[in-house]
Amino acid sequence: MSLSIATRIARRELRGGLQGFRIFLACLLLGVGAIAAVGTVRVSIEQGLQQEGATILGGDAEVSFTHRSAGDEEQAWLANTANVLSEIIDFRSMVVLQRGETIETGLTQVKAVDNAYPLYGAVVLKPDIPLAQALAVKDALPGAVMQKILIDRLGLKIGDRFRLGEQEFRLAAALVREPDSAGSGFGLGPRTIVATTALKQSGLIQPGSLFEVHYRMLLAKDANLDQLKSQAEEQFSTRGLRWRDSRNGAPGIQLFVERIASFLVIVGLAGLAVGGVGVSAAVRSYLGGKTATIATLKTLGADGRTIFQVYMIQIGVLTILGVGLGVAFGALVPLAFSPLISAALPIPADFTLHIQPLFQAAVYGFLTATLFTLWPLAKARDIRAASLFRDAAGRINAWPRRRYVLITGLVLATLIGVVTGFSEIPKLALWATGGIVAALLLLMLAALGLRKLAGWMGRSKWVRGKPALRLAFGAIGGPGSEAIPVVLSLGLGLTVLAAIGQIDTNLRNAIARDLPAIAPAYFFIDIQKDQLDPFLTLARSDAGVTQVDTAPMLRGVITRINDIPAIEVAGDHWVIRGDRGITYAENPPENSRITQGEWWPVDYTGPPLISFAEEEANEIGLKIGDMLTVNILGRDITARIANLRAVDFSDASINFVVTMNPAALAGAPHSSIATVYASEQAEAGLLRTMMKQFPNVTAIRVRDAIARVSKALNGIAAATSYAAAATLLTGFAVLIGAAAAGEQARTFEAAVLKTIGASRWRILTSFMLRAAIMGAAAGLVALLAGAVVAWGVISFVMGASYQFDLVSALMVIAGGAGATLLSGLAFAWRPLSARPAHILRMRE
Repeated sequence: MSLSIATRIARRELRGGLQGFRIFLACLLLGVGAIAAVGTVRVSIEQGLQQEGATILGGDAEVSFTHRSAGDEEQAWLANTANVLSEIIDFRSMVVLQRGETIETGLTQVKAVDNAYPLYGAVVLKPDIPLAQALAVKDALPGAVMQKILIDRLGLKIGDRFRLGEQEFRLAAALVREPDSAGSGFGLGPRTIVATTALKQSGLIQPGSLFEVHYRMLLAKDANLDQLKSQAEEQFSTRGLRWRDSRNGAPGIQLFVERIASFLVIVGLAGLAVGGVGVSAAVRSYLGGKTATIATLKTLGADGRTIFQVYMIQIGVLTILGVGLGVAFGALVPLAFSPLISAALPIPADFTLHIQPLFQAAVYGFLTATLFTLWPLAKARDIRAASLFRDAAGRINAWPRRRYVLITGLVLATLIGVVTGFSEIPKLALWATGGIVAALLLLMLAALGLRKLAGWMGRSKWVRGKPALRLAFGAIGGPGSEAIPVVLSLGLGLTVLAAIGQIDTNLRNAIARDLPAIAPAYFFIDIQKDQLDPFLTLARSDAGVTQVDTAPMLRGVITRINDIPAIEVAGDHWVIRGDRGITYAENPPENSRITQGEWWPVDYTGPPLISFAEEEANEIGLKIGDMLTVNILGRDITARIANLRAVDFSDASINFVVTMNPAALAGAPHSSIATVYASEQAEAGLLRTMMKQFPNVTAIRVRDAIARVSKALNGIAAATSYAAAATLLTGFAVLIGAAAAGEQARTFEAAVLKTIGASRWRILTSFMLRAAIMGAAAGLVALLAGAVVAWGVISFVMGASYQFDLVSALMVIAGGAGATLLSGLAFAWRPLSARPAHILRMRE
């Protein structure tokens, strides 16, 4: 028969409606829709970052220096290059508020600005006054604006006085919005803005203090950003200059968005894989219901190719419909919720119709549908008509031809290749996709094992006298068992939730368990040389202080490795991005261990030497004898790696990736940092004492810093949980489909059991037990897989000890059992209410 005949038959069968394909369409809609929605949000944010790049950055281009302002030559180049130039100083400090004898403090991220700020956008204040008016000197006090969260925390009112360093300020307004906040990176404290001229008497900006100076430029419309960047980096390559421009105003945010979106797409693919299980089950069920039709067609002369074409055309049309619905869903939902999403984002987003993510989601949907429908279609084409007529249950048990097995493998390889090619992080996509395939295989083996075990349990002496339980085990282990679709559909979603639950609980327990025991109470920074001895004496005199550690602190940029630009050797490694903390020491640090090479002598004055952290050296590819060029305060220092150290950053003590011999940094202005270990009860008094004695020193409370990081991690965990919830929703749809497909078999089973004397309650109990057993088994397998994933993340990524959390484990297992129980009960009432005589007469 020709393709035209197959098309005509397929069209006539489709006129019968979508009966049997609702789950098929629901699975594709949910899977494709989730991926399309995540992709749409990602592209919307990226488009917003690109369109508002100048506003986010605060200028057309920016040149930054650490520890210093631009020199005369650099200032001249900047002035000649820019139409308008704005200087901004950014640093951490302490807001000190004195009420009588009571001193209150708060960590803040200070931005000191000039009259040209902001070059783009506008600062919004409450009350609504111009920034220049708010920062102006009034009654001999310079003005300042501050974010409301810090105002409320300190109990300030407009007009109140506070101190930064040794300079008093007047609170003129609350800071509602600063246009360049997204490009400023992660800050440990709320923002305070002051005028640069008001810092002269504060004592906060001194040689060696930790601060950054940014020069924002308004450029001519025809300015060539690539040419200017090359010119700046070439002319000042040895001075630690860093360049950013409006093409990527917030690189850290964009990188984060790309990575979290790539991860969420992987979770979405897990949901699509679960949907594929439902697609496959729906196709098998549909073909099972077409037994008489297929047999009739074969009797009338239709060959296997025609049968394959008829149902491939039908499923192809329905796949187009399902993918189309998913794409529409994924496009419209972000648009509908764009006001809420935009309000929650600290950056602009362009929520319009973006074709790229929708196309990618459609490709994923078509490939997944092909992968999961090809097998049952191929199995159906070569079955003889006589076999189909005799198969009263409508099951097709044949093995497909070899070429279809090869085509299935080719489609799978194509899907993995497409996922890897579309991802911003191909390595993550490759490993994650492989993990999904491995998880599906593991769940398949678990489902087959469950069937074997249930079959054995149904015949064992342990279930004698328990007919409902015996019936449940028999149904799970017998022909037509729903174990495979149930375990597969629930398993992946529950695995993700199990991993998230275990990781979240372990992180919270680690903070609660380990922080008071091993972490310092405060980091103190910007301790000047003449303050170090008095600082140590005062800290150690406090009865609540148990330990004080200190180290000199500089900031530097690794610019070259073996005389090759560092970025060409190390790529985008975090040690190479931006400036890093650097120290010097005569002796090896007590909290690290030399693993390769030797430490320099105490009185060493030869060529500069470096001690490098071993783990980071291995990641970059560094070894003993390699030469590193580090730019510190605009001066290049080239040093040889003398040794590698095993460094543990997890205890929050003072640790540095780069440590140099003291003579290498002789004469470089710098300050010191200190960690102070104290009881929680002593923290407040210690801080008040230090701020009163050393107003220029900044204190960072470790608990507050960890709380901010934990808040960010909770946001990521919430986003992942939402994606996992979509996977679970798809899995629940598959469960409903499996329950609906098995309704006819359960109706016949209930009729037989009623005929031999079983009560409706006993039959219902057996239905409930089989559903609960399959769901609990899916939850148990998911729990084991999720626990392994969580152990790997906690042990190897977080570097902490893993402890199995029983509470979240029981919730996962109970959730699996409950989900299958609900879906089973939804399709149990019709079989229970059917009349046995009518059902059995139909099967004669």
